[in-house]
Amino acid sequence: MRPGARVAVVAPSGPVPEERLRAGLDILRGWGLDPVVAPHVLDTHPTLDHLAGADRDRARDLTEAYCDPEVSAVLCARGGFGAQRMVDLVDWRAIREAGPKAFVGYSDITVLHEAFAVRAGFATLHGPMVAAGTFLSDARTQESLRATLFEPESVRRLGLDTARTLVPGRARGVTLGGCVSLLAADLGTPGARPSARGGLLLVEDVGEEPYRLDRILTQLLRSGWLDGVAGIALGSWAECGPYEGIRAVLADRLGGLGVPVVEELGFGHGETALTLPLGVPAVLDTDGNTLTLDVPALR
Repeated sequence: MRPGARVAVVAPSGPVPEERLRAGLDILRGWGLDPVVAPHVLDTHPTLDHLAGADRDRARDLTEAYCDPEVSAVLCARGGFGAQRMVDLVDWRAIREAGPKAFVGYSDITVLHEAFAVRAGFATLHGPMVAAGTFLSDARTQESLRATLFEPESVRRLGLDTARTLVPGRARGVTLGGCVSLLAADLGTPGARPSARGGLLLVEDVGEEPYRLDRILTQLLRSGWLDGVAGIALGSWAECGPYEGIRAVLADRLGGLGVPVVEELGFGHGETALTLPLGVPAVLDTDGNTLTLDVPALR
């Protein structure tokens, strides 16, 4: 990315508060970017007010923004819910033909990260969204995304000081992941990833109480989706209850896999949301509790 680059903002999921959107656009302009807002970003579904407009409109916005040769990156405005409803309406053939470019989001956008990986073969960025509170309020969150876009070589070693070892070890693989509840919801759907085998799985979530997180992880275990995973990095668990209860579930369900697990790495719905590339070879090492990319996120 260079100053003056055009970036598109889309809303694949929930409705976007206009005031927050304006604030996020101002941050992007402060970086020297030229943000353009897709036509339906401020829409609300005519009958379902948890959606940012009609499914086909949201899918068309994403397809057209990504395929626009003048656009260098596509950033999501917010998460919520709705990406599962529109993912199959995106023109993935056109996306593949357009070639790789930066695509940024997290939370509900997990569904699209998986689709970009499986249907297009492209790496993406698990990072903050333009109208999300963390992006608007946290300087480290902003700087992590800015550096990833403009100076990707400078952010090869990832993780906050909060990171610690849940299961010791060292593993190499290609990063994947997002909201663990959405990875579970993706099972059995068209074009879904068959398993996390060989990968470094990055997972977090929001609003999932310990018993629900237990159910989600058990589903992934029973389905075989976690068979052969190389290592696991855990992010934030906002609004999921006291962390010790969450930690007990994570240790119980993931500890038996026999792979290294690092917790509290610093991505997701927490107070700081580092930008982590998905689809990039990396090393997870509990000696230092870091994720180190083999190559820059963008090249």
